[in-house]
Amino acid sequence: MTAIRVLLVDDDPLVRAGLSFMMGGADDIEIVGEAADGGEVEALVDRTRPDVVLMDIRMPTVDGLTATERLRAREDAPQVVVLTTFHADEQVLRALRVGAAGFVLKDTPPTEILAAVRRVAAGDPVLSPSVTRQLMQHAADTRRARARARMAVLNDREREVAVAVGRGLANAEIATGLFMSVATVKTHVSRVLAKLDLNNRVQIALLAYDAGLLDEEQGEQGERERH
Repeated sequence: MTAIRVLLVDDDPLVRAGLSFMMGGADDIEIVGEAADGGEVEALVDRTRPDVVLMDIRMPTVDGLTATERLRAREDAPQVVVLTTFHADEQVLRALRVGAAGFVLKDTPPTEILAAVRRVAAGDPVLSPSVTRQLMQHAADTRRARARARMAVLNDREREVAVAVGRGLANAEIATGLFMSVATVKTHVSRVLAKLDLNNRVQIALLAYDAGLLDEEQGEQGERERH
């Protein structure tokens, strides 16, 4: 079996020593080089030809994200696992956008770091569970913010109608609930479609859901019922 060739990049010699010691006990992994700064990575990759680079983010001269971007732009670039104590959303997303195949926190158990190296070497992306949860939350927050920005063009009455449409109510039900005529409801629905550049009521419902307006409406209704 051919060993997975790994390059360690971290400005802390103790971290490099710990990783080297931990991986040294694995029969299928070989440490082929170490670097203390992202600026050393490309030359070391040329010399050592690693399969996987374990890359720290914060380094004094060239940070790990910049080094990853430069490395992944090359032909036949090795896979990169970003290994760091930091897990801010913008760092996670940038690491993945520039081509990192994995993002693992340094407090991840050693067996899981080894498993991450093996998975990435086999072509499978890997993220720490906490990072995966972050990305999911970030995506949800981003979708909600964008939907809210689109809904902001509606006036209060149009917004109420949009929420009612999102709840699946028919025009007659909306008219009863909002104390207006069915004709007025239809007019408001048409205006909502035009302002939001949508084609049908289903799209209104989806946008209201993404904006979190249905959750808010249910919460307000529950509050009214308690009082």
